[in-house]
Amino acid sequence: MTVDFIDIADFDQATLTAILDDAVAMKSGTKPHGERLAHQTVAMIFEKPSTRTRVSFEVGIRQMGAVPLVLKSEEMQLGRGETIADTAKVLSGYVDAIMIRTSRHEIITELASHATIPVINGLTDRSHPCQVMADIMTMAEIKAPSLDFSAMKVAWFGDGNNVAASWIEAAAVFGFQLDLAVPPALGPDSSLDHLMALPNITMTAKPEDAAIDADVLVTDTWSSMGMPGGYSNSGDRQGLLRPYQINESLMAKAKADAIFMHCLPVYRGQEASAGVVDGAQSVIWQEAENRLHVQKAIMAFCLKR
Repeated sequence: MTVDFIDIADFDQATLTAILDDAVAMKSGTKPHGERLAHQTVAMIFEKPSTRTRVSFEVGIRQMGAVPLVLKSEEMQLGRGETIADTAKVLSGYVDAIMIRTSRHEIITELASHATIPVINGLTDRSHPCQVMADIMTMAEIKAPSLDFSAMKVAWFGDGNNVAASWIEAAAVFGFQLDLAVPPALGPDSSLDHLMALPNITMTAKPEDAAIDADVLVTDTWSSMGMPGGYSNSGDRQGLLRPYQINESLMAKAKADAIFMHCLPVYRGQEASAGVVDGAQSVIWQEAENRLHVQKAIMAFCLKR
């Protein structure tokens, strides 16, 4: 049976913990992995530009002994009207797995439904599971080496976007407290309402309330990639999100050893102050590196290696 990695909510805690354990072992060097994906080819489809996703996946594929194949939508027949179903069937005959970074979530679900090989979500407008798995790995390294997050509190600030959606799914699986400080007009998608009703997940319009006693403060760029042609950073969005900036004052309301995370790219002075981004509590570079390690573990899981 083909195993896809589309959303964190698709898996139970034991499965995700095993993936994280594998990632930690590969990062530490205690688990050899140079040949784990030997003789495999992984296609990477990019409908959206990328730095971290492109580099971390391509390097990870090579480190595990596989061959990466980069495909841009404008270079494929997919960008000229070929159906997603036909693309899935063709690629299934050539490669061993597909990673796709795309816009509409329906594209990846349709691709997965017609492919006979694993499909991995590199980002959609609904979710970003590889990023949040890297975030959870970082949180584990610093705060919970046992991978027991039950006593932890994570606070999210800003747009209820795709990264926030994956955090909501992670809180539902791992059981940590998640307080989202989100402008009412930019709340999470209604498809997450059943998870938002869980007692360990709350939403507020007051960022100060979310920050109190938090172990982790996390945010994302105010610019939205959900717009045709790239990023949208309108004055309206700026105005709505400005009160949700993570700055020194907000960090001071969290626990003294709280950490700051951001999936990058970061715009200092917007979603977070420069002092927080570059400060002692920031772990964004460790977090970015962990994309490499956790994605290797995800690919090994999907390819049963």
